[in-house]
Amino acid sequence: MINAIQNIGGLSSMQGLDASSSTSSAASTAQSMLGGASAAGKTQSFADVMGSMASDMVGNMKKAEISSLQGIRGEANTREVVDAVMNAEQSLQTAIAVRDKVVSAYLEIARMPI
Repeated sequence: MINAIQNIGGLSSMQGLDASSSTSSAASTAQSMLGGASAAGKTQSFADVMGSMASDMVGNMKKAEISSLQGIRGEANTREVVDAVMNAEQSLQTAIAVRDKVVSAYLEIARMPI
């Protein structure tokens, strides 16, 4: 069920999202948000950040699903199950909020006069 979401990583191959023209202040802000410079000293693109976020969300959802099944079988503590499900719910809410902002931005751009 969750495996179908893993195709989000293909966003980095899209042309418009992998543009490398950015100002130095935006790059430094992105680096500070990501916890410093990346391993190769290269800034990450927007698509890389979104792909990483989607991968983390999928991992949280899988962990919650596995934890729930272990809880049903009596192999996991109730607290562990609740923590995993709450973490997955928070990840899902974040993904929904990002999606809503992207759609809102797209609609705003679509309404701009040419």
